[in-house]
Amino acid sequence: MAKAPEAEASVEKTRPRFETLRAVFWAALIALAIRSFVVEPFKIPSGSMIPTLLVGDYVLVNKFAYGVRLPFTGQLLVPVGAPKRGDVMVFRFPDDPSLDYIKRVVGMPGDRVEYRNKRLWINGTQVAVRQVDDYLSKERMQFSRRYVETLGGVDHEILIDEDTPSVMAPSRPFPHAANCNYNMNGMACTVPPGHYFMMGDNRDNSSDSRVWGFVPDENIVGRAFFIWLNLNELGRFGAFK
Repeated sequence: MAKAPEAEASVEKTRPRFETLRAVFWAALIALAIRSFVVEPFKIPSGSMIPTLLVGDYVLVNKFAYGVRLPFTGQLLVPVGAPKRGDVMVFRFPDDPSLDYIKRVVGMPGDRVEYRNKRLWINGTQVAVRQVDDYLSKERMQFSRRYVETLGGVDHEILIDEDTPSVMAPSRPFPHAANCNYNMNGMACTVPPGHYFMMGDNRDNSSDSRVWGFVPDENIVGRAFFIWLNLNELGRFGAFK
């Protein structure tokens, strides 16, 4: 009977550890759920989205914007919204789904997308652009022509190098490649159902749908919307289009 108090003391000492482990477990579970279904951070590794996004930008991606999807498979569970022309979207690269890519949605399912002589056309209408000051790339120490493009009601900047060829030849045959044709002036594609045509804002320095084809719906990750850090340029913080 004399040992009972010691047993109670042992239980009391163990309980705080259990409570701590339980709190850590639930915190980790909630963090995983948020990352899987709501918001996930990504780092920009290349210059294909300059001047909208720079190398080293850390961005937040809204994974709920396009519906609740199963992790890894991308299967849509709960439809909430759909990509819109002009969105900056993160997706799993069709050639290697283990890689995440980020580009701008240019073509919706059923659209006829043409890119000829450095100009973009959607369903027979040329996308409006207006030229602004040239852009100086700090990495390449080279100026590029900078334009404000209006796509799907979204004004965003693009870069064009007038001296580079207009056409980007496909790197390999890709699914639905028969929907596209290429010539010396550029290319034209009809976007198949359930797919999207993606392009980088740095038009002549972007490997995108012009090269490797369409992005299927199941590869969608989410919509990028906010820069929260860049260690090389600490002033880069805020929403973008």
